[in-house]
Amino acid sequence: MSKLLVTGQVISGQSGEPPAILQLAFRPFFLFGALFSVVSIALWAGSIAGYSNLNVYGGPLWWHVHEMLFGFVSAIVVGFLLTAVRTWTGQPGFGGLLLGCLVALWLAGRCVFFLSVDLPVWVIVLVDLLFLPLAALILAIPVVRVKQWRNIIFVPLLLIMAITNAAMHWAAIESSASGLIRTGNTMVLLVTVLMTIMAGRVVPMFTASGTGTKQVPAHAMLEKLALMTLLLAVVASFRFQGVPAILVALCFVTAGLVHGIRAFRWRIWVSFRTPLVWSLHLSYWCIVLGLILYGISEVSSAVTRPQAIHTLTVGAMGTMILSMISRVSLGHTGRALQVGWVMSGAFALILSAFVVRVFGSLWIDNYVDQIVVAAFFWVLGYGCFTVFYAAMLIGPRVDGKPG
Repeated sequence: MSKLLVTGQVISGQSGEPPAILQLAFRPFFLFGALFSVVSIALWAGSIAGYSNLNVYGGPLWWHVHEMLFGFVSAIVVGFLLTAVRTWTGQPGFGGLLLGCLVALWLAGRCVFFLSVDLPVWVIVLVDLLFLPLAALILAIPVVRVKQWRNIIFVPLLLIMAITNAAMHWAAIESSASGLIRTGNTMVLLVTVLMTIMAGRVVPMFTASGTGTKQVPAHAMLEKLALMTLLLAVVASFRFQGVPAILVALCFVTAGLVHGIRAFRWRIWVSFRTPLVWSLHLSYWCIVLGLILYGISEVSSAVTRPQAIHTLTVGAMGTMILSMISRVSLGHTGRALQVGWVMSGAFALILSAFVVRVFGSLWIDNYVDQIVVAAFFWVLGYGCFTVFYAAMLIGPRVDGKPG
């Protein structure tokens, strides 16, 4: 007879363990999140090209923006944090039946948008909104239990993301295009903050271990300045009344330059023979570029806001997520931290998707063709991960250890 533990583990049968895919949060969320990105991007591109009619809650554009941020990205973020917290705190990992329920809630959130004709709006909104607050609560429990306040920052960040999600739903209900843009941009910047925090912890370490070189020590003042300037840029992005565009631009360009100094210190040039490392570095340089482009877009028509946003999403998020989930999946299933030509090619495909999506208008005259080509590269890149990593995410660790 099964028993539910306070840690969320399920004891059943003689093995005393849940199925492998429910032993740690990275397994289902990385697999389903990557697969969902493939499906959603394919549906979006098909809709743009006129091959399909995407009849969803909020409309095709709202659905695309929301689902890439609160469907795909949120799944990966939650999978990573609920796995990493075990290492941070030394507490038992979150898994089993409770993990299965959290995954089911996330999946339900993806499905309800296709049932807008059959379900009341409040049901759709409620199902989707529950995921991030519950994930924040689950993350907070072990952190508070061991009083590890250094990592508590991720809890309010998830809650702010949940509030942003609610604001995006309000924009859908009100059919507000400006609300969609504003809330979408806010979520992009919040995820950017999260990426810079995590990158500061792992990029220097992964660079040293992956290349056999000495780890670059953190510069305390630069680390504080990087976070402060980025947070200031996030606040400036709200364009409070009376704040001139040039000041907003200055905040973003300054943040970009500071993060550029940070990225330069991490020495990308030592990583060129290690795909799991150079992909991380290039994703961070996309953050640098995205922040600077965002600033320029405030004061010049030479750069559009979508170009800046897609530099941060396709370039930074797309590449960093693919690199991180590839590495974490290998390490947490007991495998060597090495990838072959397939995943190296997948990293290149996502970077190609970024280049086409952001700069493709320079050589592709038709906007629809630009979207379709970028989507094709994305689908191939994340399709590679889904196909080649599915077995290791579903199966037990190769070294026989739990997790």
